[in-house]
Amino acid sequence: MSINRIIKTFHDWQHTGEPIVLATVYDTAGSTYSKPGQRILIRGNADYQGLVSGGCLEGDLAERAKSVLIDGSPAVITYDMRDEADDIFGLGVGCNGMIRVFLQVLQKEDRYEPFATIAGRFLADQPSSTATVVVSENVELPAGSTLIWPQSFAASDDLIFTAFKKLIGGCKDVLASGSSYFDESDGMAVIYSPLKPVSRLLVLGAGIDAVPVVGIASELGWRVSVADHRPAYLDNKEFAGAESTVLVVPSELARDFKLENFDAVIVMSHHFRTDQVYLAQLAESAIPYIGVLGPPARKERLLEALGESGNRLAKHLKGPVGLDIGADSPESIALSLIAEIHAVLKGADGLALTRV
Repeated sequence: MSINRIIKTFHDWQHTGEPIVLATVYDTAGSTYSKPGQRILIRGNADYQGLVSGGCLEGDLAERAKSVLIDGSPAVITYDMRDEADDIFGLGVGCNGMIRVFLQVLQKEDRYEPFATIAGRFLADQPSSTATVVVSENVELPAGSTLIWPQSFAASDDLIFTAFKKLIGGCKDVLASGSSYFDESDGMAVIYSPLKPVSRLLVLGAGIDAVPVVGIASELGWRVSVADHRPAYLDNKEFAGAESTVLVVPSELARDFKLENFDAVIVMSHHFRTDQVYLAQLAESAIPYIGVLGPPARKERLLEALGESGNRLAKHLKGPVGLDIGADSPESIALSLIAEIHAVLKGADGLALTRV
């Protein structure tokens, strides 16, 4: 499940005032569904949001979370499924992997920290990172102590800063690498993980074929904005999944949006001059994915019309967009497009999986 959906659920549960258990995967081995840094939320009634497995461990994890809610102390749970002959815990998972999970209580009295700040960082514009102490012999940093970097406490608070100072280096490392890691040293076990902002997609053009693009991206938990210069196109209830729908003057796109905050932009107004105006403003950006709908000849015409800006954009602009899945409908084209964007943002090659 997407982090965006988990955050929305968190905000709903906050309003009840009930305590919540935050479960964080902090170590894995072998073949597992999730990796270190994966988080889910669990309520006292065993309701949960998120996944640490394909759905086979969550029920047991929810039961164990009840004990954590009762005594308020953090706990660590290990699921070792590497012995194929053993239906461990009677679950019969057969994933051939090991998952270690850290459980901690989020209380209203503590403003549901640290997840309240973590949620905010996922919805921010810049990446950050976090360190959570899982096991500790250090009385100044007991299990559950969490540092969010850049710092989530006042720099003037010398006592807190001194205690957390030894975690800053690890936070900086994962902020640079973008990958989680688990460290055991100095009498502590700590999970360091990046907090990457939820992917943001800008759809330039609100035609009927934009509807499945917005729908699929929203289902993935992406933050989607739709822009068009035609008011009637934006008046479509099927864009309900979008974070915003904005009426724009194409030549003033950069006034209405901070383009650098988007991870991907798809230009699909189906109007040559309008697409040209959009692309002229995107040519100077460092947005990881920029695509334009249409055949190769149309893209080449657009680049030629852009002149020098087109020369700078040529190597970066995707078109035709999407992965080759035999798409032949607005929905399958949208699936192909979103799959390509996802692959680009994740640094994947988009080829068939061959690993076991």
